[in-house]
Amino acid sequence: MEQLKHECGLALVVLRKPVQYYKERYGAGYALDKLYLLMEKQHNRGQEGAGAVCINSDGAFGSEFMFRERAEGSDAITKVFSAVEAQIARGRREGTEPFSGNIYMGHLRYSTTGRSGLSFVHPFLRRSSHKMRNLALCGNFNLTNVDELLTAMKCAGQHPRSSADTFVILEQIGEALDEQWRFAKKIDFAPVLREASPAWDGGYVICGATGSGETFTLRDPWGVRTAFVYVGEEIVAVASERPVLQTAFNIDMNDIRELEPGEAVVTTAEGGVSFEQILPRKRFSACSFERIYFSRGSDSAIYRERKSLGSLITPSVIEALGGNLLDAVFSYIPNTAEVAFLGMVDALEDCLNNEKAQALEAGMSRERTHEILSRRIRMEKVAIKDIKLRTFISDTERRKKLAAHVYDVTYGSLRPGQDTLVIIDDSIVRGTTLRESIISILARLGPREIVIISSAPQIRYPDYYGIDMPRLEELIAFRAAASLLEKSGRGGLLREVYERSKGQRGLPAERVVNYVQDIYKPFTDGEIADEIAAMLKPDSVRVGVKIIFQSLDALHMACPDHPGDWYFSGDYPTPGGNRLVNEAFISYYENNYK
Repeated sequence: MEQLKHECGLALVVLRKPVQYYKERYGAGYALDKLYLLMEKQHNRGQEGAGAVCINSDGAFGSEFMFRERAEGSDAITKVFSAVEAQIARGRREGTEPFSGNIYMGHLRYSTTGRSGLSFVHPFLRRSSHKMRNLALCGNFNLTNVDELLTAMKCAGQHPRSSADTFVILEQIGEALDEQWRFAKKIDFAPVLREASPAWDGGYVICGATGSGETFTLRDPWGVRTAFVYVGEEIVAVASERPVLQTAFNIDMNDIRELEPGEAVVTTAEGGVSFEQILPRKRFSACSFERIYFSRGSDSAIYRERKSLGSLITPSVIEALGGNLLDAVFSYIPNTAEVAFLGMVDALEDCLNNEKAQALEAGMSRERTHEILSRRIRMEKVAIKDIKLRTFISDTERRKKLAAHVYDVTYGSLRPGQDTLVIIDDSIVRGTTLRESIISILARLGPREIVIISSAPQIRYPDYYGIDMPRLEELIAFRAAASLLEKSGRGGLLREVYERSKGQRGLPAERVVNYVQDIYKPFTDGEIADEIAAMLKPDSVRVGVKIIFQSLDALHMACPDHPGDWYFSGDYPTPGGNRLVNEAFISYYENNYK
C-alpha cells in the first residue's frame, strides 16, 4: 500500500558486428529501439530520472563519438528518447549521425541518498581526448563505505568532483583504466575491475563502456543486486530483470544467463565476449525484496514464488478466522499483491475442498450435498485506487485529508456485521497509508473484523544497498518494539543498545555487531504484530483490526534462491550494513531521548 522507491534499472546493448550490417538487415534504429524497449519494460525501477548513452567507437577522426541524453521526472524515458530523435533528425539535415553507434547504455533512476538533480542522473561520463580513456558508467547500487573510499583517494592524490558513490566509482575505475592505457595501450576490463573494486562494500551491478568500444557489467560478490545477460551471434544485452530481455529479443529464458556474484561479463571492441570472476564469492545474499515486490511479476520464477508466499501464509489466515472461511471476503491492495492473493486463494480453496470431502463421506441428502458443493471462497475487488493526490497542495493537513480518499470501496461487497474482510498486501513499511486511509475506508463496508495480511515479514531494519527504505524510526515494526519496551518497563534496553552501538565507533568494520537486533528479542512476532495493529487502527474505527505477517522461515521456503533478508532479520551481508544501522539507531536515540 506504500510505494517504496527502490533499485535503479540498467540496460546495455552491444552490437557484435559492424553498424552497417544492422542497418541493412533490420533498418536504421535497431539497437536504439531495443534499448528503448529494455528501459520502458523496466519503468517500474526508476521514475525520478533516466539517461541513455550511445558510443560510436568507429567514428571519424574529429567527430563526436559519445552521445548522451538525460532527463528527470516520471516521464523521463519519453523525454530522453524524444530528445534523441530530435538529435537524429537534426543530424540528417547537417550530414551527421548522432546516436548511431555500436554500444547503447541506458539507466533508470530512483535516488536512495536524497540527492536529486540532473547531475546525479546516470549514465556518468569521464572524458578524455583518448578514446580508450573515455568512460561511460551507470549502475544499480549503494556503497556503504564511501567515506573510507574518499579518504583512500585523497591519500592517492585524487580529488573527485563529488562525494556521491557513483562519482567515486567512476574515478576509481577511470584511474585503473588510465594506468592500463599508460602501459598496455589496450583495454582489458578484467584487470581494471580487479584493481578498482576490492574495497567496495555494498550491493551493486555496475555497467561501463569506453569510447574505444569495450564494455563490462559487474555484480557484487554477495550477489545482492541482480543482472541478466543475453549473448547472441549479433548482440550482447544486459538488463536488471530477465523477462525484459525475453520480450525485447523474443528469446527463451534458457537463453539468458544470470551473472554470478563477483562475476563480470566483458566485451571487446572486436565483438568478443567473456565471463570473468573479478571478485571472490562471499556469503550469498541475493535480495529477497526483488522477489516479493520490486521485480516484474512476469518472470516465471518470481510469479511462482509470489504465489507461494500467499499459499504459505494461509494457515495463519485460517487460524485468525477461527476456521470460518464462509463468513469471510478476501481481496488485495495494491496490484503488486495480486499474485500472492492468487496463491492464498488457491490454498484456501484446497482447505475448503478438504472440508467438503470430509462432509460428503458421511452420506447425506441430495439437497445437503448440493449445499456443501456450492461453498466457495468469496473474492471481491473491495478497494479501488480512485485518484492521485495533487502535488500542488502544500498544506500537510489538507494533503492528509485528501489522501484518505485515494482509495474507494465497492459498496455492498460484504454482509455488514457478519463478514470478516481479509486484505493481503505485499509488505507493510511505515503503515502511514493504512492508518490515514485504507483501514478507515475499508471500515465503511461494515465488516465484523478487518484482517490485514502482509506477504512479507515485518520490516525491522533499513536497507543500505539500493532500496530507498525509510529511516529506522519510520519503520512501524521498530516503533512497535520500542513502544512495547516502554509499556513493559524495559525501556532501559534502548539506552543499553545505544551505549553498545556507540562503543563500536572506531572499530574495524568487520568487527561491528548489529546491536539493534536486541530491541526485538524480548517479544514474539505476534506480540509485535498486535502492537502494530493497535498503533495503526484509527480512533474512529470501531471494528477490530488484526495484522498477520509472513514468517522468515516461510519467506525462505518461497524464495529459496534469494536468502538476503537483512531488512527483516538485521543480518546484513556486509560490514557496512551493521555499521550504518547502528549509526541510524544512535541518531534516533540522541534525537528522542537525550
